[in-house]
Amino acid sequence: MPSLLAIIELGGYPNLLPLYQRLGFDAEVVNSQRKARNLLKRSVPDVIVAEYIFQSDFRDRTSNLETLMAVLQRHPSVKVVVFHLPEQADKLAALEARFRLFAKLPLPVSSEAVESVLREALTLPAGGA
Repeated sequence: MPSLLAIIELGGYPNLLPLYQRLGFDAEVVNSQRKARNLLKRSVPDVIVAEYIFQSDFRDRTSNLETLMAVLQRHPSVKVVVFHLPEQADKLAALEARFRLFAKLPLPVSSEAVESVLREALTLPAGGA
């Protein structure tokens, strides 16, 4: 059974856990990057769904995802799906220039768009994009 880790820090969109489960994922949901990184020490999911949060006040990075993406460089087979605010697309592009993302979905996300991306993730080999 494919595994999925959902990192919901802000939310504001539909509960997607039933969708993940309907698609056959063994899904786990956490509410912080710290908890996600702790889980990654024990097991590496096939797919990670996370929110991109740009914050210019971080001392050594520009968003919530840099540390996670650095950890994932050791696990290139993980497909990362990112939800982002449309007005932060240029900032997300800078992150994507450094780290590979499987898909980016602008907020507000629809369950149909998420389902389409996840179905594609299920059909591609590990690390495929």
